[in-house]
Amino acid sequence: MTESPTAAVLTLSDLGAAGLREDTSGPAIRERLAQLGITVSEHAIQSDDPDAIAARLREWIAQGLDLIVTTGGTGFGPRDNTPEATQRVIEREAPGLAELMRAEGLRKTPMAALSRGICGIAGRTLIVNLPGSERAVRENLDALASVLPHALQLIAGDTEH
Repeated sequence: MTESPTAAVLTLSDLGAAGLREDTSGPAIRERLAQLGITVSEHAIQSDDPDAIAARLREWIAQGLDLIVTTGGTGFGPRDNTPEATQRVIEREAPGLAELMRAEGLRKTPMAALSRGICGIAGRTLIVNLPGSERAVRENLDALASVLPHALQLIAGDTEH
């Protein structure tokens, strides 16, 4: 991959989509991805509706983005649908990434065990589900920072080591 990878950030929150809650995790993701040399070209806030989530993911995959990072909807709540919607669109899971994030999170809080976020590949797009809190977003992206660029290179077809 010679160019800067491109990414989209999707914030899932019924309250955020209704304008009743400020999105702080989406901007935190954009900031951290920029630090990693990843260009965020798309960002949206929408409800936790699983059909709408899957549709948005498919739209961005069709655009050829290298990475989609979601935030929110990964917990145990009745409207936490992000992992299920993501499962609908991925072709291959990337469980090691989700395991890495949870393992690092558990070093800081036992609540990390409540994250159901998954990671997977659809075409040449990596999708990463992050929790909804700004702090968890920062911690999870820090956990991925050392492997994410290489993962994106591999998915893009650059398999020379």
